[in-house]
Amino acid sequence: MTFEDLKLSPDVLRAVTDAGYTEPTPIQELAIPYVQMGRDILGCAQTGTGKTASFVLPMIDILTAGRARARMPRSLILTPTRELAAQIAVNFETYGKYHKLSMALIIGGESIVGQEQKLDRGVDVLIATPGRLIDHFGRGGLLLNDVKILVIDEGDRMLDMGFIPDIERIVSFLPKIRQTLFFSATFPPEIRRLADKFLINPKEINVTPPASPAEMVDHFLVPTGMREKGAVLRRLLNADQVQNALIFCNRKRDVDILAISLKRHGLSVAALHGDMPQPARTETLRAFKAGEINLLVATDVAGRGLDIRGLSHVFNFDVPIHAEDYVHRIGRTGRAGHRGRAITLTAPDERKFLSAITTLIGKDIPRLDIPGIAGPEDDGGAAEARPAAEPEARRPDAKKSRRGDGRGRNRRDRKAAPGTGKGGDGERTNGTPIKVDKRTPVEADKRTPKSPPKEQVVGLGDHVPAFMMRPPKKPTDAP
Repeated sequence: MTFEDLKLSPDVLRAVTDAGYTEPTPIQELAIPYVQMGRDILGCAQTGTGKTASFVLPMIDILTAGRARARMPRSLILTPTRELAAQIAVNFETYGKYHKLSMALIIGGESIVGQEQKLDRGVDVLIATPGRLIDHFGRGGLLLNDVKILVIDEGDRMLDMGFIPDIERIVSFLPKIRQTLFFSATFPPEIRRLADKFLINPKEINVTPPASPAEMVDHFLVPTGMREKGAVLRRLLNADQVQNALIFCNRKRDVDILAISLKRHGLSVAALHGDMPQPARTETLRAFKAGEINLLVATDVAGRGLDIRGLSHVFNFDVPIHAEDYVHRIGRTGRAGHRGRAITLTAPDERKFLSAITTLIGKDIPRLDIPGIAGPEDDGGAAEARPAAEPEARRPDAKKSRRGDGRGRNRRDRKAAPGTGKGGDGERTNGTPIKVDKRTPVEADKRTPKSPPKEQVVGLGDHVPAFMMRPPKKPTDAP
């Protein structure tokens, strides 16, 4: 099948041809006809399968007939992250360049005044993140009662990020009669229950089994210790012919630490996470896509929905806590028909997360053996059973005090070889002989007389006031 068979308009077909595409992907082939019919869609497809174009292309043709009014967008696309919203906006600019549709990108980290000016002129397509959209609605600069098409993209990520209450509130502002397109890479039961609330008699489209990894990605495990992960990662970056790579960490602070470490070792690397200002995030992505940066260390929130052509590798520095995130991470590579590699560094403490991943995808992940890299599993699990090292001050053979400088140790432990001048028999450094009392503490206590305790002074001391020494007066018999 070709795009001509999907009955798209000549202007859209011309834009698709200019972009270099001739055949639709499975999700596009199945979804586009039903979107053109006005049906609600419940689409489940892996990342990198052309899911965005499956709703962008028919929406351009549908919105061509009509005109937007001030502060009343005609369509609304909700995404969990700013990067994904910007990527969808690029798709509209690419495929809608022969149309005169207006578009606004409403995301955090940018001037809200400039966004209000775009909304005042009227937009056909509004692409937004939930938080910033609610801000505009609360300020009275946005009306949603003219929305004809609602798109909720990456629904499972909306759930993970806690956006579901915001989504439900936004949907309550929309007209009841509308077309709703609900897309997600995975469909856990919670998302399915949520879709049942928003969709009316939807057409369900599943182009791949739920939560299955991309077929064009070769993924491997590299067992290692938690403290050795940095060295193992650098070894892999040098040994596996990495052209460019995304490196995922679970926490934002680890992203910064790892990026600084790799940069100190002479690698071209940058960090990307949610605490960065939006201009910095945009510039970092631009440099990475342009090839000015070879490595990008990111969190799941920042890395979700990134479309980077020719990405050769994905490294999981941390095993994802949520098994569904593994599918999203490795889906950043192996896109548009190109093969990719995904390598996960796993420590013994992360085995429970790894077990959840293998259960979700339905198969084991093969191990990658790199010369010179031996993981903790090589000793038959002995490394995991080995107790953690005790602190230096608490080990039985430790000679240092709790302060760690050796100056507060007990005198009984000051035994050294003769002649060292450090507490044993011998001489000091100046040649003066050292006198050592070799008596035991008990013998020393017997031979050394104890000094009598000092008498305590009780009361008023040696001086007594005279009035207290006088005899009491006898009572008189006289009345």
